[in-house]
Amino acid sequence: MSTKISMAVLLAFASTMAHAQDFDVVGGQTSVLLDTDTLASAASLTLSGVSSDVIAPGELGDMSVAFGINARDASMLPTSFSYDAGLSNFAGSIEHTGSVFFNSDSVEVGNFTIGYDAMRVGGDRSGFFVQSTTGISAILFDVAAPSFLSADAGGLIIEADLLVSSEFAGFLLDNQFATADLTGADVGDARVNAAAVPAPGALAILGLGGLAASRRHR
Repeated sequence: MSTKISMAVLLAFASTMAHAQDFDVVGGQTSVLLDTDTLASAASLTLSGVSSDVIAPGELGDMSVAFGINARDASMLPTSFSYDAGLSNFAGSIEHTGSVFFNSDSVEVGNFTIGYDAMRVGGDRSGFFVQSTTGISAILFDVAAPSFLSADAGGLIIEADLLVSSEFAGFLLDNQFATADLTGADVGDARVNAAAVPAPGALAILGLGGLAASRRHR
């Protein structure tokens, strides 16, 4: 009797866990289409170039660029983002390689991290943010609530506006790039198009569930 109860519990646990953070992001790219006119007029930032590892054009049109998503075993800034179907549960970050230059290459942002902070949720902000880890090391943008979202076994796609973060707005004011607080200004669009595979932990749990079912039928 105790064996049957333990098998039932294991099967229920496997069923629950199979729907929580089932997929690991393993590659893909994030495309960005910046509003260069707004950046030039409001923030005195004129796009001057991109690093050689940036993909051009990206998936948002001829004027967009894309940054490759780092592998989970990358030696620097490995991606760690995992999610379940529908993105109701997720953890980790999506890491990228590549830089963008402004003002005759005197200003650099790049090697971007897409992360999440529940404290950043509010207004149009989803809680996701884009942080530069080279050149200007700061959170540049808050990601707005997605206009399109697909999160399943086929991969992760997020399309959303990019809003100037309070940190970046402060940097622009402090360094006299801007004369007004640009926090929340819409300065572009982003499209995350990430490849994913089933998370090893989920596969292991599903395997245990199958083993339990097999034993129960014997």
